[in-house]
Amino acid sequence: MNIVVLVKQVPDSSSERSLRETDKTVDRDSASLVINEMDEYAIEEALKLKEAHGGEVTILTMGPEKATESIRKALSMGPDKAVHVTDPAIHGSCAVQTSKVLAKALGTLEWDLVISGAESTDGQVGAMPAMLSERLGVAQLTGARKLDVDGSTFTIERQTDDGYQVVQASAPAIVSVWDTINEPRYPSFKGIMQAKSKPVTTLTLADLGIGADEVGLANATSEVVEFAPRPPKQAGVKVTDEGDGGVKLVEFLASQKFV
Repeated sequence: MNIVVLVKQVPDSSSERSLRETDKTVDRDSASLVINEMDEYAIEEALKLKEAHGGEVTILTMGPEKATESIRKALSMGPDKAVHVTDPAIHGSCAVQTSKVLAKALGTLEWDLVISGAESTDGQVGAMPAMLSERLGVAQLTGARKLDVDGSTFTIERQTDDGYQVVQASAPAIVSVWDTINEPRYPSFKGIMQAKSKPVTTLTLADLGIGADEVGLANATSEVVEFAPRPPKQAGVKVTDEGDGGVKLVEFLASQKFV
Protein backbone atom coordinates (compact mmCIF):
# COMPACT_ATOMS: atom_id res chain seq x y z
CA MET A 1 0.00 0.00 0.00
CA ASN A 2 1.38 3.39 -1.01
CA ILE A 3 0.41 6.16 1.38
CA VAL A 4 1.00 9.91 1.02
CA VAL A 5 0.84 12.09 4.12
CA LEU A 6 0.21 15.81 3.74
CA VAL A 7 2.45 17.78 6.09
CA LYS A 8 2.38 21.53 6.62
CA GLN A 9 4.94 23.67 8.38
CA VAL A 10 3.19 26.21 10.62
CA PRO A 11 4.11 28.78 13.27
CA ASP A 12 4.22 27.19 16.71
CA SER A 13 0.85 27.94 18.32
CA SER A 14 2.51 28.18 21.73
CA SER A 15 4.80 31.02 20.64
CA GLU A 16 4.21 34.63 19.63
CA ARG A 17 2.92 35.00 16.08
CA SER A 18 2.47 38.10 13.95
CA LEU A 19 1.53 39.28 10.46
CA ARG A 20 3.67 41.37 8.15
CA GLU A 21 2.54 44.96 7.74
CA THR A 22 3.54 44.91 4.06
CA ASP A 23 1.32 42.11 2.76
CA LYS A 24 -0.64 40.93 5.84
CA THR A 25 0.77 37.39 5.64
CA VAL A 26 2.36 35.42 8.47
CA ASP A 27 5.82 36.65 9.39
CA ARG A 28 7.61 33.31 9.15
CA ASP A 29 11.05 34.82 9.59
CA SER A 30 10.31 35.77 13.19
CA ALA A 31 8.15 32.76 14.05
CA SER A 32 9.12 29.44 15.56
CA LEU A 33 8.11 26.92 12.87
CA VAL A 34 6.99 23.33 13.51
CA ILE A 35 5.06 20.49 11.90
CA ASN A 36 1.34 21.13 12.12
CA GLU A 37 0.36 19.17 15.22
CA MET A 38 -2.52 17.28 13.62
CA ASP A 39 -0.22 16.11 10.81
CA GLU A 40 1.88 14.17 13.32
CA TYR A 41 -1.15 11.97 13.99
CA ALA A 42 -1.54 11.48 10.23
CA ILE A 43 2.10 10.39 9.97
CA GLU A 44 1.68 7.95 12.85
CA GLU A 45 -1.43 6.42 11.29
CA ALA A 46 0.36 5.97 7.97
CA LEU A 47 3.29 4.26 9.69
CA LYS A 48 0.95 1.91 11.56
CA LEU A 49 -0.71 0.94 8.27
CA LYS A 50 2.67 0.35 6.65
CA GLU A 51 3.73 -1.90 9.52
CA ALA A 52 0.51 -3.89 9.23
CA HIS A 53 0.13 -4.05 5.44
CA GLY A 54 3.50 -3.18 3.90
CA GLY A 55 4.16 -0.56 1.25
CA GLU A 56 5.76 2.85 1.64
CA VAL A 57 4.96 6.24 3.12
CA THR A 58 5.68 9.51 1.30
CA ILE A 59 5.56 12.96 2.87
CA LEU A 60 4.15 15.75 0.67
CA THR A 61 4.76 19.36 1.65
CA MET A 62 4.08 22.67 -0.08
CA GLY A 63 5.98 25.62 1.35
CA PRO A 64 9.13 27.75 1.30
CA GLU A 65 12.65 26.35 1.41
CA LYS A 66 12.62 26.54 5.21
CA ALA A 67 9.92 23.84 5.26
CA THR A 68 12.77 21.35 4.65
CA GLU A 69 13.32 21.41 8.42
CA SER A 70 9.84 20.01 9.04
CA ILE A 71 10.23 17.50 6.21
CA ARG A 72 13.35 16.03 7.84
CA LYS A 73 11.57 15.97 11.21
CA ALA A 74 8.67 14.08 9.60
CA LEU A 75 11.06 11.63 7.90
CA SER A 76 12.77 10.95 11.22
CA MET A 77 9.51 9.43 12.48
CA GLY A 78 9.78 6.68 9.85
CA PRO A 79 8.38 7.61 6.39
CA ASP A 80 10.42 6.53 3.38
CA LYS A 81 10.71 9.67 1.25
CA ALA A 82 9.30 13.14 0.67
CA VAL A 83 8.18 15.54 -2.04
CA HIS A 84 8.61 19.27 -1.47
CA VAL A 85 6.73 21.71 -3.71
CA THR A 86 8.44 25.07 -3.39
CA ASP A 87 8.38 28.17 -5.56
CA PRO A 88 8.58 31.91 -4.78
CA ALA A 89 5.26 32.46 -6.57
CA ILE A 90 3.45 30.25 -4.04
CA HIS A 91 3.76 32.86 -1.27
CA GLY A 92 0.36 34.00 -0.02
CA SER A 93 -1.62 31.28 -1.79
CA CYS A 94 -5.12 30.61 -0.46
CA ALA A 95 -6.61 27.19 0.31
CA VAL A 96 -8.15 26.89 -3.16
CA GLN A 97 -4.81 27.55 -4.84
CA THR A 98 -3.03 25.24 -2.43
CA SER A 99 -5.43 22.41 -3.28
CA LYS A 100 -4.64 22.90 -6.97
CA VAL A 101 -0.89 22.62 -6.38
CA LEU A 102 -1.21 19.61 -4.07
CA ALA A 103 -3.55 17.84 -6.50
CA LYS A 104 -1.00 18.30 -9.30
CA ALA A 105 1.78 17.04 -7.03
CA LEU A 106 -0.26 13.96 -6.09
CA GLY A 107 -0.64 13.34 -9.82
CA THR A 108 3.12 12.73 -10.01
CA LEU A 109 2.92 9.94 -7.41
CA GLU A 110 1.43 6.45 -7.23
CA TRP A 111 -0.76 6.17 -4.15
CA ASP A 112 -3.67 4.25 -2.68
CA LEU A 113 -4.33 6.49 0.29
CA VAL A 114 -3.72 10.11 1.25
CA ILE A 115 -3.81 10.96 4.96
CA SER A 116 -3.88 14.46 6.39
CA GLY A 117 -4.62 16.18 9.66
CA ALA A 118 -8.21 17.36 10.01
CA GLU A 119 -7.06 20.99 10.07
CA SER A 120 -4.00 23.19 10.44
CA THR A 121 -3.31 25.30 13.49
CA ASP A 122 -2.66 28.45 11.45
CA GLY A 123 -5.49 28.64 8.89
CA GLN A 124 -7.94 26.20 10.55
CA VAL A 125 -9.88 26.02 7.28
CA GLY A 126 -10.32 22.25 7.57
CA ALA A 127 -11.38 21.93 3.93
CA MET A 128 -8.23 20.67 2.17
CA PRO A 129 -9.25 16.97 2.09
CA ALA A 130 -12.62 17.90 0.55
CA MET A 131 -10.99 20.19 -2.02
CA LEU A 132 -8.51 17.50 -3.05
CA SER A 133 -11.28 14.92 -3.22
CA GLU A 134 -13.20 17.14 -5.62
CA ARG A 135 -10.18 17.92 -7.79
CA LEU A 136 -9.00 14.30 -7.98
CA GLY A 137 -12.41 12.63 -8.17
CA VAL A 138 -11.72 10.26 -5.27
CA ALA A 139 -13.59 9.48 -2.06
CA GLN A 140 -13.04 11.49 1.11
CA LEU A 141 -13.28 10.03 4.60
CA THR A 142 -12.94 13.00 6.93
CA GLY A 143 -12.63 13.51 10.66
CA ALA A 144 -11.47 9.99 11.50
CA ARG A 145 -10.92 8.86 15.07
CA LYS A 146 -10.27 5.29 13.85
CA LEU A 147 -9.19 3.82 10.52
CA ASP A 148 -9.40 0.18 9.44
CA VAL A 149 -8.12 -1.31 6.18
CA ASP A 150 -9.43 -4.50 4.57
CA GLY A 151 -7.76 -5.05 1.21
CA SER A 152 -8.65 -1.98 -0.86
CA THR A 153 -11.50 -0.92 1.44
CA PHE A 154 -11.07 1.80 4.05
CA THR A 155 -13.47 2.18 6.97
CA ILE A 156 -13.38 5.04 9.45
CA GLU A 157 -15.21 6.12 12.54
CA ARG A 158 -15.96 9.77 11.82
CA GLN A 159 -15.87 11.75 15.04
CA THR A 160 -18.98 13.88 15.72
CA ASP A 161 -20.18 16.02 18.61
CA ASP A 162 -22.41 13.27 19.95
CA GLY A 163 -20.62 10.06 18.91
CA TYR A 164 -19.35 8.75 15.59
CA GLN A 165 -20.44 7.67 12.13
CA VAL A 166 -19.09 4.62 10.27
CA VAL A 167 -18.03 5.62 6.75
CA GLN A 168 -16.48 3.36 4.10
CA ALA A 169 -14.82 3.82 0.71
CA SER A 170 -12.57 1.99 -1.73
CA ALA A 171 -9.07 2.98 -2.79
CA PRO A 172 -7.94 5.48 -3.84
CA ALA A 173 -9.22 7.68 -1.03
CA ILE A 174 -8.35 10.67 1.14
CA VAL A 175 -8.62 10.39 4.94
CA SER A 176 -8.27 13.20 7.47
CA VAL A 177 -7.67 12.39 11.13
CA TRP A 178 -8.21 13.99 14.53
CA ASP A 179 -5.81 13.77 17.45
CA THR A 180 -8.00 11.07 19.02
CA ILE A 181 -6.86 8.44 16.51
CA ASN A 182 -3.45 7.52 18.02
CA GLU A 183 -0.40 8.72 19.92
CA PRO A 184 2.45 9.83 17.62
CA ARG A 185 5.83 8.19 18.19
CA TYR A 186 8.95 10.16 19.06
CA PRO A 187 11.77 10.06 16.51
CA SER A 188 14.57 7.74 17.61
CA PHE A 189 18.23 8.65 17.28
CA LYS A 190 18.50 6.09 14.48
CA GLY A 191 15.48 7.63 12.76
CA ILE A 192 16.96 11.11 13.01
CA MET A 193 20.22 9.96 11.44
CA GLN A 194 18.45 8.00 8.68
CA ALA A 195 16.25 10.99 7.83
CA LYS A 196 19.32 12.91 6.67
CA SER A 197 19.82 10.54 3.74
CA LYS A 198 16.21 9.80 2.77
CA PRO A 199 15.29 11.11 -0.71
CA VAL A 200 13.46 14.43 -0.96
CA THR A 201 12.19 15.39 -4.43
CA THR A 202 11.81 19.13 -5.03
CA LEU A 203 9.16 20.33 -7.49
CA THR A 204 8.47 23.83 -8.79
CA LEU A 205 5.28 25.22 -10.30
CA ALA A 206 6.80 24.75 -13.76
CA ASP A 207 7.37 21.06 -13.01
CA LEU A 208 3.63 20.75 -12.24
CA GLY A 209 2.48 22.77 -15.26
CA ILE A 210 1.06 25.57 -13.12
CA GLY A 211 1.54 29.22 -14.04
CA ALA A 212 2.63 31.82 -11.50
CA ASP A 213 -0.58 33.75 -12.23
CA GLU A 214 -2.65 30.81 -10.93
CA VAL A 215 -1.34 31.03 -7.37
CA GLY A 216 0.03 33.55 -4.91
CA LEU A 217 -1.21 36.47 -2.87
CA ALA A 218 -2.20 38.65 -5.83
CA ASN A 219 -4.46 35.92 -7.25
CA ALA A 220 -5.84 34.48 -4.00
CA THR A 221 -9.58 33.95 -3.56
CA SER A 222 -9.44 35.47 -0.05
CA GLU A 223 -7.45 38.20 1.63
CA VAL A 224 -6.75 39.75 4.99
CA VAL A 225 -8.18 43.26 4.75
CA GLU A 226 -7.23 44.54 8.19
CA PHE A 227 -5.66 43.26 11.38
CA ALA A 228 -4.66 44.56 14.79
CA PRO A 229 -2.46 43.12 17.53
CA ARG A 230 -4.17 41.44 20.44
CA PRO A 231 -4.85 43.98 23.21
CA PRO A 232 -2.74 43.57 26.36
CA LYS A 233 -4.20 41.71 29.28
CA GLN A 234 -5.91 43.90 31.85
CA ALA A 235 -5.96 43.46 35.58
CA GLY A 236 -8.76 41.26 36.82
CA VAL A 237 -11.57 42.27 39.15
CA LYS A 238 -11.40 40.99 42.69
CA VAL A 239 -14.72 40.38 44.42
CA THR A 240 -14.55 40.42 48.23
CA ASP A 241 -17.35 38.47 49.84
CA GLU A 242 -18.84 40.48 52.68
CA GLY A 243 -22.12 38.63 52.64
CA ASP A 244 -23.02 40.02 49.24
CA GLY A 245 -20.42 38.18 47.13
CA GLY A 246 -23.06 36.43 45.05
CA VAL A 247 -24.74 39.72 44.15
CA LYS A 248 -21.41 41.35 43.24
CA LEU A 249 -20.48 38.39 41.07
CA VAL A 250 -23.76 38.50 39.16
CA GLU A 251 -23.44 42.26 38.72
CA PHE A 252 -19.96 41.83 37.27
CA LEU A 253 -21.08 39.06 34.89
CA ALA A 254 -24.00 41.24 33.80
CA SER A 255 -21.68 44.19 33.14
CA GLN A 256 -19.60 41.97 30.87
CA LYS A 257 -22.77 40.71 29.15
CA PHE A 258 -22.16 37.11 30.26
CA VAL A 259 -25.62 36.92 31.84
